[in-house]
Amino acid sequence: MRDADLSDGLLAWYDRHARVMPWRIGPAERKAGLRPDPYRVWLSEIMLQQTTVAAVRAYFVRFTDLWPDVSALAGADDSAVLGEWAGLGYYARARNLLKCARVVVSDHGGRFPDTRDGLLGLPGVGPYTAAAVAAIAFDRPETVVDGNVERVVSRLRAVRTPLPAAKPELTALAAALTPRTRPGDHAQAMMDLGATVCTPRSPACGICPWRDPCAARARGIAGDLPRKSPKKPKPVRHGIAYLARRPDGAWLLETRPGSGLLGGMLGWPGAAWVEGTPDADPPLDADWQDAGEVRHTFTHFHLILSLRAAETCAAPSRGTWHAPPGFRASDLPTVMRKALDQANSRLPPLERTGPGAL
Repeated sequence: MRDADLSDGLLAWYDRHARVMPWRIGPAERKAGLRPDPYRVWLSEIMLQQTTVAAVRAYFVRFTDLWPDVSALAGADDSAVLGEWAGLGYYARARNLLKCARVVVSDHGGRFPDTRDGLLGLPGVGPYTAAAVAAIAFDRPETVVDGNVERVVSRLRAVRTPLPAAKPELTALAAALTPRTRPGDHAQAMMDLGATVCTPRSPACGICPWRDPCAARARGIAGDLPRKSPKKPKPVRHGIAYLARRPDGAWLLETRPGSGLLGGMLGWPGAAWVEGTPDADPPLDADWQDAGEVRHTFTHFHLILSLRAAETCAAPSRGTWHAPPGFRASDLPTVMRKALDQANSRLPPLERTGPGAL
């Protein structure tokens, strides 16, 4: 079957089965003359990097309620944006989000470039995001390849080369399928097909629009593709976190350095995360109690964070006290929230209740 016929069949399927998403202009809306908002497309693509659609939905709705356009986001306070991002992970994305919004406003008059090359000049926008925004927001015939697309194409063409070595071949095959008309819908259709039909396990081949031309299905190997090279085991790092609480419910926190992991986010004073034995002086004198440990997995390593907790009024040598309601536990990254929950379970309950108690 010709690539053009495959694309036509996929778009016909998408017109009937497109997923409804808060950032998407669906096929019916497009036919009615509506066009995607580049800001919402860009924001969703940044949020969706290495994050599931289910996890992103609520964040996207909240962000666009607070900052409905790129100018509003560019003018937002850094700490407010980082706080709203907390829990979504990969926090460099949030820092680049602000940088990009400000460049769009200052250098481009508040309008996103409408080509892949132009988008690549923005902070935090790589080849995938540039192609996705160019295709979806501006209908440029760019090839958009994520994990879903790699899986679909590897099965359609029975590509046995394991990932990541197969990426160039899969990208070339995906490019051949990309039509010059409706390339944005085609990109989203490919993603939807991989997410809902051509799934990693037990693909629903019987309802797939590409069932008949699928080479992997014909050979009975669809469930085995794409193949992947074995991953190296992640190293384990260790750290110490000191969680100090005042009797009024305030917690001692510090802002992490602007660059690096969890850069610019609030966190607990403590030791650097190392593969050996961590060492750090506490931020104040107190009767520190062993509060157990929390474990968290990042992209490149596992973390075991040993916790020390204390209730104290002592003056700290580092960090600042943060009291509710100005401080919200939800402003913390996930690993820091895990530590807070653990410390709260070990410290005695606060005597008072109300807005000062967490």
